[in-house]
Parts: sequence; C-alpha cells; structure tokens
Amino acid sequence: MADNDNGVGAGTVLLSFLAGAAVGAGVALLIAPKTGEELREKIKGLADDAIDKIKDYTSEAQDKIKTTLEDGKELILEKKTIISSAIEAGKEAMDRERERLKGA
Repeated sequence: MADNDNGVGAGTVLLSFLAGAAVGAGVALLIAPKTGEELREKIKGLADDAIDKIKDYTSEAQDKIKTTLEDGKELILEKKTIISSAIEAGKEAMDRERERLKGA
C-alpha cells in the first residue's frame, strides 16, 4: 500500500475512515426517533456490517503483506545471485591479473 507524505499508511487511513463511519452511523441511529427494539436491531446490523468489513480488510491486508514478503524474498535472492556472480568475476579477474603480473 502506498504511504502518504506523513508516513501514515493507506490501510490505516481506510480503517480509521471505516471506524469513523461506524461511530457516526451509530450516533445518527441513537438520535433518530425510534423504538428501543428498532434501535437495537439497527445498531446490531450496523455493528455486524462493520465487523464484516474489518474482517474483509484484514484478510486483504494479510494477503498483500504475504505477497509483498514473497516478492521481497525473491528480489533479495536475485540480487544476492547477481552480487555473488560479480564477486566471483572480480576474484577471477584479480587472479588473472596477478598471474599476468607474475609472468611479466
């Protein structure tokens, strides 16, 4: 996920937005003229929806984290291979130059 300029992740912003929306909807329900039973049902429904959305977001975030971690591991392995090859080529070049200088 992309980071904002202030270092707060987009996931944090989204989760904060969802929590704020849930609180705002709960307050709106509390101040609306309803019977107690209607109000409790609406709050329960809202809470269930919020929980479902948070679970979905959490699952999605975990999947993205796993994918990013796997991609990072592959990138590190690739770079390690390149660096190892470069070091080996440098050693071989140094050995050849050493042999050339001994023969001169």
